[in-house]
Amino acid sequence: MTMKVKTILVSQPEPKMENSPYSRLIDKEKVKVDFRPFIHVEGVDAKSVRQQKIDLHNFTAIILTSRNSVDHFFRIAEEMRFKVPDTMKYFCQSEAVAFYLQKYVVYRKRKIYVGKMNFQDLNALFKKYKDEKFLLPSSDVLKPIVPETLDALGVNWTRGIFYKTVVSDLSDLKDVYYDILVFFSPSGIESLLKNFPDFKQNDTRIAVFGNSTINAATEAGLRIDIKAPTPETPSMTMALQKYITTINKK
Repeated sequence: MTMKVKTILVSQPEPKMENSPYSRLIDKEKVKVDFRPFIHVEGVDAKSVRQQKIDLHNFTAIILTSRNSVDHFFRIAEEMRFKVPDTMKYFCQSEAVAFYLQKYVVYRKRKIYVGKMNFQDLNALFKKYKDEKFLLPSSDVLKPIVPETLDALGVNWTRGIFYKTVVSDLSDLKDVYYDILVFFSPSGIESLLKNFPDFKQNDTRIAVFGNSTINAATEAGLRIDIKAPTPETPSMTMALQKYITTINKK
């Protein structure tokens, strides 16, 4: 018999907005949801970037795929005492990234180009501005679709590793049990296994988001109980809601 769901651990930081989908899930299903990042980001220093033979003066455009890439580009620019010129073009993967850029630049005075959500949404813009020299500040972990897309378009681009994805210390959770563990990346699965090499799944349900996370969980020998996105449940909270409603009714 499958046990009812009372507790959930989400391997991400707690959402900052008050009325998040998780808040609604908690209210509706009367479950306890904790948030704990299984991975975190650490910046590399300017010396490490120089060793990658990257000179910020050589670029006319920056490709920004996340808020982390925004933060660490401007951090490195400051460490290198590089004054980012007003003529610099910014290609942002999503509106959220473009909006976050305002933390560093005066929005209306800059050349900012925005995709809808997926990296390929920028294709038309890359084709239009093919003569630019693009810098991609990234983590040491990069989705293959990014270099594949840029290479296929014949774009003049350089990748710089400006920050690294690091496994967080979760040793304080050693004796804590949750009914569901929620993962959003292969790195999260890696963190679970590094922190708890003797992890036995038993009655713990595993929820995963995205194909790469599904593959990582499967390769790790984990039983996947909840998957998202699907046509019926495009978000993780919707997938959790559907599962919990079904299980807790029994």
